[in-house]
Amino acid sequence: MSELFIVVGLQAKAGKEDILRQDLAAVVEPSRKEDGSIRYDLFEDRDHPGVFVFVEQWASEEARNRHHEHGPHIQKFHAGGIENVEKTLFAHMLKRVV
Repeated sequence: MSELFIVVGLQAKAGKEDILRQDLAAVVEPSRKEDGSIRYDLFEDRDHPGVFVFVEQWASEEARNRHHEHGPHIQKFHAGGIENVEKTLFAHMLKRVV
């Protein structure tokens, strides 16, 4: 197993920034408590409200996949909250260089 770092940028639909912020914030604490979660933070672009960035660190790709595919809080978001996402701006799976 090796660590996995992920950054994901999401843009809210116009007028849906507040509800998306709430929905995204609701997945943070449960995600931090999952096995294999090392870091799970949510940011919002200071210059572009409604642009949200997740910075995640997982103990392994398997832990991240378990979170993404089976986490009940993620499933709940995908069932309702995702409708307030205009688009995914970027999604990068990173490996540590230094």
